[in-house]
Amino acid sequence: MKPFSYSIPVLIILVITVISAAIWIASSENNVSQQNLHKSEYSDLSELELTLRSRIETEPGSDIWHTIQHRERWNPKQTAVIITDMWDRHWCESATERVSEIAPAMNDVVNNLRNRGALIIHTPSGTLDTYKETEQRQRAINTPYHEAPEGIDINAWCYLDPEMETDLPIDDSDEGCDKPCSDGLACTPHQAWSSQIDTIEIHEQDAISDTGQEVYNLIIENGIENIIVMGVHTNMCVLGRSFAIRQMVNLGKNVVLMRDMTDSMYNPGMPPYVTHFRGTELVVEHIEKYWAPTIVSSDITGKPAFRFAEDERTHIAFLIAEDEYDAHLTLPSFAEKHLSTGGHYGFNFIQSDHHEVDGMDQIRDSDLLIVYVRRRHLPENQLDVIREYLNAGKPLIALRTSSHAFETWTEFDDKVLGGNYSGHHGNRPPENPPTWVQVAAEASAHPVVAGLPALPFQAASWLYKTRPLNSDVTPLVYGWVGADGEPEPVAWIRKYGDARIFYTSMGDPRDFEIPAFNQLLVNAIEWSTGENP
Repeated sequence: MKPFSYSIPVLIILVITVISAAIWIASSENNVSQQNLHKSEYSDLSELELTLRSRIETEPGSDIWHTIQHRERWNPKQTAVIITDMWDRHWCESATERVSEIAPAMNDVVNNLRNRGALIIHTPSGTLDTYKETEQRQRAINTPYHEAPEGIDINAWCYLDPEMETDLPIDDSDEGCDKPCSDGLACTPHQAWSSQIDTIEIHEQDAISDTGQEVYNLIIENGIENIIVMGVHTNMCVLGRSFAIRQMVNLGKNVVLMRDMTDSMYNPGMPPYVTHFRGTELVVEHIEKYWAPTIVSSDITGKPAFRFAEDERTHIAFLIAEDEYDAHLTLPSFAEKHLSTGGHYGFNFIQSDHHEVDGMDQIRDSDLLIVYVRRRHLPENQLDVIREYLNAGKPLIALRTSSHAFETWTEFDDKVLGGNYSGHHGNRPPENPPTWVQVAAEASAHPVVAGLPALPFQAASWLYKTRPLNSDVTPLVYGWVGADGEPEPVAWIRKYGDARIFYTSMGDPRDFEIPAFNQLLVNAIEWSTGENP
């Protein structure tokens, strides 16, 4: 009995120990699980998911470009934001006004990126005396020196490089001020700035500089690989400063321009005689061709892209995802030839060769959606962007294969376009009889067919079977094959809720060589975005 009585406290201690250990292990596993969950959630929230847009020349020297977009994930702790020359005042008063307008949105973007771990570098050139005693300025001064790569003049202005790029697409030789000053006279260039605009917050962990060497030191010392450039002015400092786009590309960094967080110095009274905002867009396109991709602030904030109040252009999103008719070439060419005069339209080409389309969220920012898509398996979340766009009452134009655009939304033809695609007549030109088209007699007064010939004309597209149309569709143009061919509607309009819809089964590359077809599309754009019925 004595050995047994002696073992009772030992057993009690052992039981308590085992239970405590089990509780501790369970608690530890739970804590690790929670930590991993929080780590996962933090990673998901902090990682930058960006849609990068650039332009590719179809053949070297062709000067024919198409837009491509792709997604990248960036570690924010390896990312720096360079805020370029967002001064408190500019010698051009209209430039000052636009900086004041964009600054709150820019501050929102910068705060978001800072909170996710990005390094924020403020570069208000020529104003550093204002900040000489600040911790942020001292941080840039005291960062250890790093030798720039051989052959790079790290503090020099980076002028236009004829080996890398063509001339800029806008003429800024008059310094680019687009409006007279308040006294009615032309604004005179002078240094009007003394600091960065106060709207953009400077936090404790930020840095302030205006030299390439100091910015390079900060980048190397902090392990920065990715650079987001924003600020003003796109055609001048944003390209040329010793810490801006050309220099960062020369340094081999992964650099992008945030294209809605910038502005240009361009006067519409100078070539190419487009609106100020189209001028900025042209410079953005130049950067996408020769220097770096661009992104929009929506990728960071989830809000619509910034647009200046005076930018009254019609913003068109072209959704292109097909591999049969070269729409990635024909639609940009059409826009350049027929929609660019005067700069009254803004263009965003959202193009993909895959079943998911990067940049779909940008459709929300557009005033008109033009679709040229063929049999894509878009996921529901991307289709929902189109549904939300239409439910907001915004117009849509669809071309050719868009009657069978989405394998995951086969009702699009019937429910949205009002058509009934069931194949084609097998008359593919030029080997087979051509498609002849003619304006419907009952629609001859409609603005969408204004300027089209009354007599039949030949189209390049083979004829689609589209009958019967929904009862609320208004046919505008019919087509047929041969003298006795049954007519098929090839262009029509309808309403989807409050959204105006235009569809045409034409859209072969050779159709874009037919003046009447181009006129039809121009008319459709004007009708779909206008007020006239």
